[in-house]
Amino acid sequence: MGKIAAAVLGLLMVVAVLGSAGASGMLSAFGSSATTQPSRAALTDIPPDYLALYMDAAATCPGLDWSVLAAVGKVESDHGRSTLAGVHSDANYRGARGPMQFLLPTFQSVVAKHSPPKGGATPPSPYNKQDAIYAAAAYLCDSGARDGKDLLGAVKRYDPDDSYVSQVLAQAQTYASDTDFGADTTPTAGALQAINYAQGQLGLPYVWGGNGPVTGDAGFDCSGLTKAAYAAAGITLPRTAQEQYDAGPHVPAGQPLKPGDLVFYGNPAGGIHHVGLYTGGERMIDSPRPGRSIRIEPYRYQGDDYAGATRPANR
Repeated sequence: MGKIAAAVLGLLMVVAVLGSAGASGMLSAFGSSATTQPSRAALTDIPPDYLALYMDAAATCPGLDWSVLAAVGKVESDHGRSTLAGVHSDANYRGARGPMQFLLPTFQSVVAKHSPPKGGATPPSPYNKQDAIYAAAAYLCDSGARDGKDLLGAVKRYDPDDSYVSQVLAQAQTYASDTDFGADTTPTAGALQAINYAQGQLGLPYVWGGNGPVTGDAGFDCSGLTKAAYAAAGITLPRTAQEQYDAGPHVPAGQPLKPGDLVFYGNPAGGIHHVGLYTGGERMIDSPRPGRSIRIEPYRYQGDDYAGATRPANR
């Protein structure tokens, strides 16, 4: 275990005794090369030994934040707690193994190029958490995460499914807080339910006035999708993009967005023409326009008329 891991693990053992209330300040005071520190959600959800490994392994790749590595571990195996086939022995239906769900040839290729530190299995094993987490960091690094050149591409290489990428980036944002802990970007349970519903509609066509297959429509328009997504979470929104924007509550300008926020385009004074569901990682799920299907795409783009965001889960 490296110096970062040992120090973090020691702090987390103290946190376990003192309770989570002091966790933020303690970790904020701890010097680290990472760009973010664990949020309360991360401290609650991630086993201390896994958190220490994520932070230590991410430090081997400049530009790779530990929270992205931890999010992969969460999505793949719930940090090794999953009892599904392939996590602790054998392989799943795709041939993936271990807490980071590596295909064996991929794992062997990575560790041949990047030897894990001492303390893992001999020879390195995808079932060993240290070997697997260090291999995942190296794989992401080689795939574009180094120096932040193409983090999105790196996650997509790990698994090209758009819903997987969205889930990892949203989870990473849940785990990460600003270094001064001045901004909480943890989404609510309702926001995550809305994102999960919207992900299930990926690929359906844009339909003007569409409210989805449940109502007999082949697809959704932009505000039909966001209304249905939040309805799945038990939160009622107005029907049109303008009405949803007016309903608020608005996210103050300059405040970080949270997964689940609604992002709007157009003139706030009666000219809002589009809305999407922010998923984290500068991305949104939206039903863009006639002839296109529901997809995940950047929420800001050249020439956009972005008007702001609301946080309906707070209503």
